[in-house]
Amino acid sequence: MQTLLRRTGIVLFWLLLWQSAAWLLCRPVFLVGPWETLLALIRLTGQPAFWQAVCSSLGRIGTGFILAFLLGILCGGAAQVRPLFGEVLSPVVTLIKTIPVASFVILALLWTGAEHLASVISFLVVFPMIYLNTRAGLESADVRLLEMAQVFHVRPLPKIWHIYRPALAPFLLNACRIALGMCWKSGVAAEVIGTPDHSIGEKLYMAKIFFSTDELFAWTAMVILLSFLFEKLILQFLCFLLEDRPGV
Repeated sequence: MQTLLRRTGIVLFWLLLWQSAAWLLCRPVFLVGPWETLLALIRLTGQPAFWQAVCSSLGRIGTGFILAFLLGILCGGAAQVRPLFGEVLSPVVTLIKTIPVASFVILALLWTGAEHLASVISFLVVFPMIYLNTRAGLESADVRLLEMAQVFHVRPLPKIWHIYRPALAPFLLNACRIALGMCWKSGVAAEVIGTPDHSIGEKLYMAKIFFSTDELFAWTAMVILLSFLFEKLILQFLCFLLEDRPGV
């Protein structure tokens, strides 16, 4: 209860500071307060185009994350089993990590068009994190347990579930905590550049063009909310799969 009150107080403090800054500046075209943002968000939620944009962006960014997550685990596992595969893939992963997202956005826009841009960028941002943490998690598996499994000829599936899964869990969960936020940031930024039809990025861009600062803040708040809910959903699902449960 005390923790909840403290967190609520902190949130209220920052909201009050935000509202005070908006009052002092007194220029809504540059900064609006939380109350104006809330009113704009309520107004937008009554429009069908709002939910169309939300669902469209959620589908694009979610697709990019899920593909990167699955492929990152598969490639990380393959690299652990076949070190040569990991050596071949290493320059590609390093390249994806080091090239600026802005460069990827421009190239992907030329290659795939605006419609699939957010999915591609989300994939490229998330894949290296999942891949590298998968490798690190698998490498951290207890050697003594692996030797025991080899001595007793434990089959591959039980070995993966009872030895590799507990070792992988903390690495994969931490990677997802970082990757989920980066996925939404980069995905929406890609939409702002590519401005695909019926997307959050397009709405942000149009709000900037027409100096609709309240709508700009409202859409930004919606992105934060979607990112938060998406992160909670994915992490809860992963915890269910990865953490030990009675009877497993």
